[in-house]
Amino acid sequence: MHSRRLANLTLLLMSLTSVPAFADSVVLQANLQPSSEVPPRVSKGHGVLKATFDTTTKTLQWNVTYADLSGPATMAHFHGPAPVGQNAKVQVPIDKNALPSPINGEATLSEEQATELMAGKYYFNIHTETNPTGEIRGQVMPAN
Repeated sequence: MHSRRLANLTLLLMSLTSVPAFADSVVLQANLQPSSEVPPRVSKGHGVLKATFDTTTKTLQWNVTYADLSGPATMAHFHGPAPVGQNAKVQVPIDKNALPSPINGEATLSEEQATELMAGKYYFNIHTETNPTGEIRGQVMPAN
């Protein structure tokens, strides 16, 4: 009986050590509005960022849809670190060829960038010729 328990325990331990590790993915979002720009803008523009961050590989993937801007998007970026109401430097630029809606992409973040992103200190904004410092903006936060 003792040897059977030992064999079962051995099989159990072997099965646990062979289970693959799964990355922890965090779903993020941002509601892009002209009123969130600093200073606020007057625009009919609006948009939504949906993103997934893999905490193991530090890979950030995003999809941004937007409409009704004052003109074509000229730039878009993830900025940080900054709370709502403050501006910060560009952390993740978006390729100019990817600017038409929907904007899709991915980037690998540094440890510091990952920490700031997960602390809610990143925002995403889209620039236009009429609003060269940004027309719509939203704070990137967990989607729950």
